[in-house]
Amino acid sequence: MRSLELAGRPFVKAQRNAHLQELTGRSRGSIEFKHQNISAVLYRLGMRWIAGYKPMANFQHALVEGVERHISRDPTLFENPMSAESASDLQEAEPLFFEAPPVAAFEAVPPVLERIVRKFDPALRDARNRQLGKSGEERVFFAEQSGLRVAGRDDLARKVRWVSAEDGDGAGYDIRSFDPTGHERLIEVKTTTGHKQTPFLLSENERAFSEQRPVAFRLVRLFDFARQPRAFELTPPLDRSVLLKAATWRAEF
Repeated sequence: MRSLELAGRPFVKAQRNAHLQELTGRSRGSIEFKHQNISAVLYRLGMRWIAGYKPMANFQHALVEGVERHISRDPTLFENPMSAESASDLQEAEPLFFEAPPVAAFEAVPPVLERIVRKFDPALRDARNRQLGKSGEERVFFAEQSGLRVAGRDDLARKVRWVSAEDGDGAGYDIRSFDPTGHERLIEVKTTTGHKQTPFLLSENERAFSEQRPVAFRLVRLFDFARQPRAFELTPPLDRSVLLKAATWRAEF
């Protein structure tokens, strides 16, 4: 069903449920609950789940192993593929809807899921997808220019710079923009095809820069980029909003 949904092909969940009832002898409600369990595993993997099957925890080892086998057979499912429209270069500014960031719950990964989350790391998946990162930065770049023009600040809109594209990575942020009063907005963009609470990677350089320029620094998180990109902003100190964990270690002699 998820493959059909990703491909935009119609299907009837009730018919699928009825078929599974005949196949397994389980009740309609039991099968619905199992699909919600699968959604809960996909949620932890930063993947889209089937519409209408709200994630429900309390899943069993066997179900997690089943999801792992399925993704291993078809790894493209884990990639949350972008549409051609999302992946293409933008020719003009498009609106970008900002909403409130998620409330930090700092929930630990359930032990039953630890291994599969390490194997299919959604933060590492998004970080490796250079086209996804470029497309996200591009979307924010144009949105910043558009917002300033709407505010009557064409002069500032012309000064917005896509720093990572023009100068390369290493500045600690991707885009130099401004608010309508002229104050700097130094924006680091993190993009995912997953949901709002999909984890992401933050370099030590980016973290340190956020502490050096806390008034100007903004982390813009784009999510659900494959379908309808939405966003929220985080401001320093970042550890007030997210739980920061060491992902790599620098070894020196």
